[in-house]
Amino acid sequence: MRGKIVVITGGTSGIGRVAAEKLAAMGARIVLVARDRARAGATLARLRETATGVDHRVHYADLSQLREMKRVAKEIAAAEPRIDVLINNAGAIFSRRQLTADGLERTFALNHVAYFVLTEGLRERLLASAPARIVNTSSNAHRRASLDLNDLQSAKSYDGFMVYSRSKLCNILFTRELARRLEGTGVIANCLHPGFVATRFGNESQGALAYVIRVAKTIAISPEKGAETLVYLASSDEAAGVTGEYFYRCRPETPTTHATDDIAARRLWDETARLAGS
Repeated sequence: MRGKIVVITGGTSGIGRVAAEKLAAMGARIVLVARDRARAGATLARLRETATGVDHRVHYADLSQLREMKRVAKEIAAAEPRIDVLINNAGAIFSRRQLTADGLERTFALNHVAYFVLTEGLRERLLASAPARIVNTSSNAHRRASLDLNDLQSAKSYDGFMVYSRSKLCNILFTRELARRLEGTGVIANCLHPGFVATRFGNESQGALAYVIRVAKTIAISPEKGAETLVYLASSDEAAGVTGEYFYRCRPETPTTHATDDIAARRLWDETARLAGS
């Protein structure tokens, strides 16, 4: 990874922060996309301690807002001569339904649309840097979900964990369609389940959902363990020739039939592009 440039969202806490530090220790220059300035500043300081003399950077954006997604992608594309790895890792779960200023359900906007918009905004840089990689953090929670393309904003009904699970299904479908569209370019795209990790995940939840998450975290794995597959897909020679796959514990794993529906993947891509104004 020496000399390579890695752009990562959700890199200021949890598995994202661990992955950023490990990749920096391997020689990569890290470009963070963050919302919280205090956490970003602390992470940047750690990265600079890990790899002295390397110009690690941070760009600030609220990745639930379309204009912010597009702005930060444009800024990074203008600032970076190349991008070797893009890691889409930011995500959250919310107890109640909230709409963004764009009229998008917040979970869908942050956990899926941001992956799509940032990747599209950095596509030319990635293509020009080939061989390059895109890594999308999904979850085994997708196994609970199916996709209703007529209700992507969860207007018919809302359950925080089910909506989160659906967004993780979207991550896999997006990865498969992205890999298909990038075939032959030298840019690969894979996604992963990191395991259930004891991080800040779910800290903003309320009520019964918050209680369930808090109890579950007592048996969760460490961020260091959860970051292993993320680092593997970003850096491993073994993963260099693999694309469009779903990984767990550094190995390809078969997701659900809903997650391997290529017609749904294409329809989701088209609808997301329409919603994003791409």
